[in-house]
Amino acid sequence: MAIVDFKERLHPQMIAVLEKQAEIVPDARKVHELSADDARRQYATGRRYWNADAPDIDEIINTSVEGPAGSIPVRIYRPDGERPLPALVYIHGGGWVVGNLDTHDKIMRLLALRSGAAVVGVDYRLAPEHKFPIAIDECCAVVAHLCNHGADWGVDPRRLAIGGDSAGANLSVAVAQSLRDTQPTLFSLLLLVYGVFGLRDSSSRRLFGERELGLSCKDLNYYFDCYARGPDDLHDSRFDNLSSDLRGLPPAFIAAAGLDPLLDDSIAMQELMDDAGVSSQLKIYEGVLHGFLHYTRVLDAAHEAIDDAAEAIRTSFAHESIEQ
Repeated sequence: MAIVDFKERLHPQMIAVLEKQAEIVPDARKVHELSADDARRQYATGRRYWNADAPDIDEIINTSVEGPAGSIPVRIYRPDGERPLPALVYIHGGGWVVGNLDTHDKIMRLLALRSGAAVVGVDYRLAPEHKFPIAIDECCAVVAHLCNHGADWGVDPRRLAIGGDSAGANLSVAVAQSLRDTQPTLFSLLLLVYGVFGLRDSSSRRLFGERELGLSCKDLNYYFDCYARGPDDLHDSRFDNLSSDLRGLPPAFIAAAGLDPLLDDSIAMQELMDDAGVSSQLKIYEGVLHGFLHYTRVLDAAHEAIDDAAEAIRTSFAHESIEQ
C-alpha cells in the first residue's frame, strides 16, 4: 500500500508559513530539546513577525489582578462600541510552558475587532516553575475580578465568554468546570481552539505526532511533564477534561486543525458534549497544523477560523440578550 506523503496534505499557504518560519528562526529546535527559558525565547522570536501587522484597536488597558500566587498581568482590548461591552476572557496557549500576552496579541486584537466584544487576556504563571493547578486558580481569580469589578474596565460582567487555544482551551474548560456549580450561567460560550483535553493516545497522535513538522508527541509529553506535579494530576478532571462530567457547561465552538495530533481531542470533546446535552459546534480546518491561528499574514484558514470564532461570540451574546 502506498504511503501518503504528509506534506502533500498541507495547504500551499501552510507550506509558505513553514518556509517563512524557517527564515525567522533558522536554528529552531523542537521544544522538547530545550529548557523552558530557551523554549520561551524561541517561541517569542517566532511569533514576533506574525504579530507585526496587528491592527489598531480603540483602546488597550494593561493592568493586573491579585491572585493566589501574586499579581497577574491582564490586558483588556476594547473595540469601539457602547460601554459596557460584553467580554471574552482569553487564555493563551503554549503548553502551559511558553506564550504570553505579546505572543497572542494579534489574535486577541482580531477577535475583539471582529466580534465587537472586549477581550481580556490573562498572563497566567507558567510551568514548570508554577505547576498544576496554579494557572487554573489564576484564571479563576481574573474571572472573579471581572464579576466584581468589570465595570471599571468597561466590561459587562453579565455577558462573559471564555476561551483559548491549545493549553488555553484546556484551562478554559477547567475554569468553566470549577465555576459551574456556584455560577452556572456565568459564561455564554466556551471558545475552544485546537485544545488539549486529556487523550494520551489517539489516531491523530499516531498519524501526525511522529512527523518532522508541527507539534509532536515528544513535545506533548514534555509539556505534560512540565505542567503536572505527578501522574495523579494527569487524571484530574481539570487536566483530563474528557474524563469529567461535562453536563451544565456553556455552549461551545470547537475549532480544530486537520493535521494536528490533538485533532481527536477536539472530536472527542464534541461527541462527549453532545452526550452530556451541551450544545456544541465542531469545525475542522483542513490542510493546516496546530497553532495555525497565528498565521493570518499568509493563511486564509486563520482568518476563516477567527471569523468563525467572532461569529460564535456575537451569536452567544445575542442569544443571551434575547433570553434576558
